[in-house]
Amino acid sequence: MDSGDTPVPVSVDPTVRLRPVTEPDLGMFRRFRTEPGLIGLDWAGFRDAGAPARRFAEDGYLGEDDGRLVVEVEQEREQEQVAVGIVSYTAGRYAGRASYWEIGIVLLPPWRGRGIGWRAQALLCDYLFQHTPAQRIQAGTHPENLAEQRSLEKAGFQLEGVIRACEFRAGRWRDGYLYSRLRDDPPPAALTQALPVM
Repeated sequence: MDSGDTPVPVSVDPTVRLRPVTEPDLGMFRRFRTEPGLIGLDWAGFRDAGAPARRFAEDGYLGEDDGRLVVEVEQEREQEQVAVGIVSYTAGRYAGRASYWEIGIVLLPPWRGRGIGWRAQALLCDYLFQHTPAQRIQAGTHPENLAEQRSLEKAGFQLEGVIRACEFRAGRWRDGYLYSRLRDDPPPAALTQALPVM
């Protein structure tokens, strides 16, 4: 697995795929938990570096109510797939009946800003809508994370509003933005380009 520390050339429209977590991916998971700043604004302090291996042994990160998939990009020269980040999904319920998914993404720094994030999130939405009956998928982000806001909009999400004081980060309570995409929403305009099937 590429360490993600050095820029790697990819095509202008990278081929992005999602796949289940494998044991070699656990090193990337540990890095996200122990390297300050690697996950940008979402850094919330050091976390148990052994937790990823325990969770992987339990269910391979494919639980009924939550899971993780690895984001892969095809390298232009070698024609091989490189793990560049992780998408997550967690089940929730409104009023005890209406189920939804909340998704998230983290990419290694050299892979950000290349159009990979919106593609991965669009693929995850397609996957969840195809394999679960949920009507709604939502995602939260930080008001200062303009790149993720654009990524969510490109993946077909709409801004619903501000969630006040929803996160304790960097010593204080901070607001967040909530986005959603519904099963019945039209496909994202950006998806006029064909995305690969997982």
